[in-house]
Amino acid sequence: MTPETRVDKATLVDIYRRMALIQRSDDKFRAVIKSGKIVAPYYSPRGQEAIPAAVSVNLTNDDYICTIYRGIHDMLAKGVPSKLLWAEIAGKATGTCKGKGGPMHITHPETGVMVTTGIVGSSMPIANGLALAAQIRGEKRVAIAYFGDGASNIGAFHESLNMASVWKLPVVFVCQNNGYGEHTRYELATSAKNISDRAIGYQMPGVTIDGNDPLAVYAAAREAVARARAGEGPTLIEAKTFRFHGHVFGDADAYMEKGEKEAAMARDPVPRFRSWLTEGGVAESELSALEAAIDREIEEAVAFALESPVPDLAELHSDVLAEEAA
Repeated sequence: MTPETRVDKATLVDIYRRMALIQRSDDKFRAVIKSGKIVAPYYSPRGQEAIPAAVSVNLTNDDYICTIYRGIHDMLAKGVPSKLLWAEIAGKATGTCKGKGGPMHITHPETGVMVTTGIVGSSMPIANGLALAAQIRGEKRVAIAYFGDGASNIGAFHESLNMASVWKLPVVFVCQNNGYGEHTRYELATSAKNISDRAIGYQMPGVTIDGNDPLAVYAAAREAVARARAGEGPTLIEAKTFRFHGHVFGDADAYMEKGEKEAAMARDPVPRFRSWLTEGGVAESELSALEAAIDREIEEAVAFALESPVPDLAELHSDVLAEEAA
């Protein structure tokens, strides 16, 4: 951890709560899908918990996030209710999108989760649009664009950074660099040593941090969000991390070097941060009670999802076109 970063206890515990919620939810998602009770594509974010957890404590419900198909952790960290999230993944009518979006297309405007996209890199231009709207309306909202390292090589990345810089949009670009773009190692597809180095071409701050260190993520996000909210423009944050599971659920990771994943999992950010908190004076009983509450929340969410009805066939024709108000 980064001990020189001064963060109050309540914020530290809140970061851990979000991390633990992500970790335990992911464990349950994989178990339930494996059991056959839910059939859905799933992109595990396990190992990347610290990034959205430490970013989101700097945000409000009025702030926006745009994320990608590996974004369950971003949604949970931002506050999407577990019951609604589980129901959507299960394709049920009680889900965030009435069961019609599934895990790759979850939205929940009430908590600022504006889009989950299956198109690589498309979170960035959408975040720009939301940031521009907030700027025009004179609001102090900030938009976060989450994306992976592979997305930094497509046109939308460069176009979005350029536009955001020219117009000084209140947007923060957060690259969760887990070392692999689908099945391809980072260095085999990207010439830049650090993705953050590309920020200089667009005259914006760029920083590379340890994405498994919640304090480093918190400090970088706090500065970037404050800068955006003050009207000073965008920031590019590259958070280096590692995904513990394959590109998609069922991927055997045959393309990874022997021992690479095991070494990363030995540095699991969730128990490491928990140990750091208890060593710093946070009571074991407090964290245990927090974890027990999370487990209850998840069990209730699973039961809610499995018991909820599937969408009516009539829903095929709704939410397609804008409907006139009565």
